[in-house]
Amino acid sequence: MPRVAGVDIPADKHAGIALTYLYGIGHTSAQHICDVLAIESNKQARELTEDELSRIGSYIEKNFVIEGELRRLETANIARLRKINCYRGIRHRRGLPVRGQRTRTNARTRKGKKRTVASRKGVKDIAH
Repeated sequence: MPRVAGVDIPADKHAGIALTYLYGIGHTSAQHICDVLAIESNKQARELTEDELSRIGSYIEKNFVIEGELRRLETANIARLRKINCYRGIRHRRGLPVRGQRTRTNARTRKGKKRTVASRKGVKDIAH
């Protein structure tokens, strides 16, 4: 498996797709990297030479924030929002959708598994 920026990328995928296995690099960014460095994006990752891999690594390091550094940056940004008690920070703290989505139905990804709230028995139910 070829290594780019300290991450193993799958050898059996095209270079343009294999680069998306780096956290912070999507399809558009991967295509842009291949275009700028004049590397065929449909070339298998295992067919990339050491020179091409080192060029990709140095270009990404210079122009993109990826992997651990990006994760730390995102965590710090969320921590800042929570600390200043803005609306988005409160939504993050409560585990609710942050960007205006509805919560009456859906929102299960953020809210987690359904927890049924037991209903109280009415007077009529007790009499029977």
